[in-house]
Amino acid sequence: MERVTRINMLIDMLKKESEDEFLNYALALEYATDLNSAGEAEHLFKKVIHKNEDYIAAYYQLGKLLESTLRKNEALDAYKRGLDKATLKKDHKAINELGEAIFLLED
Repeated sequence: MERVTRINMLIDMLKKESEDEFLNYALALEYATDLNSAGEAEHLFKKVIHKNEDYIAAYYQLGKLLESTLRKNEALDAYKRGLDKATLKKDHKAINELGEAIFLLED
């Protein structure tokens, strides 16, 4: 399925369920694949985090997006906030991924 088709499908679904965390996250992931739509992706990742501070994957993806737009300090902040949440939830996979992202960015 084409990216544009996926985006349009997600937008249609969000018209019915605008606050659905997964749909917002999925649309953010689609937008994040193109730097021309990085602003929309950032807005949606932040919306998901604001709605659910425990949505750990959104912190990781927000950090990756911020890294790709050369906003290192903001990316580190996103990763560290995600790492704090992952540590509290004892999510070892997320702890490792976020820890590695921080290590590589600080290196």
